[in-house]
Amino acid sequence: MLELPNTSVINGNAVRWGAMGDGPPLVAIHGTPFSSQVWRRIVPHFFDHRRVYYFDLVGYGYSEKREGQDVSLGVQNEVLAALFQEWELDRPDVLAHDFGGATALRAYYLNGLRYGSLTIFDAVALAPWGSPLVQHVHEHAEAFAGMPEYMHKAMLRAYLQTAAHNELLEEALEIYAAPWIGPVGQPAFYRQIAQMDQKYTDEVQRLYGALDCPVSVLWGACDEWIPYEKGEVLAGLISGEDCIPVPQAGHLVQEDCPEAIVAAVLKQILGR
Repeated sequence: MLELPNTSVINGNAVRWGAMGDGPPLVAIHGTPFSSQVWRRIVPHFFDHRRVYYFDLVGYGYSEKREGQDVSLGVQNEVLAALFQEWELDRPDVLAHDFGGATALRAYYLNGLRYGSLTIFDAVALAPWGSPLVQHVHEHAEAFAGMPEYMHKAMLRAYLQTAAHNELLEEALEIYAAPWIGPVGQPAFYRQIAQMDQKYTDEVQRLYGALDCPVSVLWGACDEWIPYEKGEVLAGLISGEDCIPVPQAGHLVQEDCPEAIVAAVLKQILGR
């Protein structure tokens, strides 16, 4: 498990984060419904080359969760910009997945953040997006938040499994489910789904163009949440290079094929 010993209060939200390793900075940004623990088998490979910063998005993992909290994509890029300032970062390498990809892109185009490189995969970046569960919860968020805990746990574990192409280990299921269980976690899980809104990607989709840094786009070839074809389109818009398919990997490439992510980042940071 990655340790998150630090807390920063940003726009009234307590954000948990950690940093390890030596060298120029690298920032890892997770997606939904996960946490910074998706990087636990990946970022240690970079500690000899980079000072790696990782954090839990607002309303996710072990960052603060509370009733009435704004945890939308409209908030997350502002948090990222504030963390960049607190960490005194100048063009760090960035690794981003899913909502983390949307956050990195929004921060680049809307907040003016600049990166040394961007490795982005299975990102929420192009309309339309949103699984059948997301669409259903939008209409019945209160009912879901009040489900009996045993029903919620069963649904949550089944949902997490759909992110991976291969069967998730019990350890992984427990790690990803833990923040969303209990009187605080369960309503927070449905809160973040209820606040998913395509308008936040529509805001930046029209701005997409080649970034002023090396960009690698990877995609799980078997992603059932966001199809590989979206990766091909995104790669053409922001990198000018082909999207790299990851065979036998679903949306959660960190579990299905972590070595593909490690290889892509090392190629970026060691190839310059």
